[in-house]
Amino acid sequence: MKKINAAHILVKTLEEATSLKEQVTKGADFAQLARKFSLCPSSQDGGILGFFGAGQMVKAFEDVAFATNVGEVSDPVQTQFGYHLIHRLY
Repeated sequence: MKKINAAHILVKTLEEATSLKEQVTKGADFAQLARKFSLCPSSQDGGILGFFGAGQMVKAFEDVAFATNVGEVSDPVQTQFGYHLIHRLY
């Protein structure tokens, strides 16, 4: 089974997620933004979720995480938890 490693930032609104994506695009450090803004407990680790395979995450999140190229950050993804930016690490 293929596994990937990703980090994410979870926020409540699309506006917040879009703003954070713009900051990352302009060179801001993803992990620092995760520590400051993410609502997920993973924020303490810079948003790192670790390795996961198919079926381990919410489908919308998982679909985008697997489709994002290594080293890139996704556009905002909505789940029942809020809006995520996903940084594909491996």
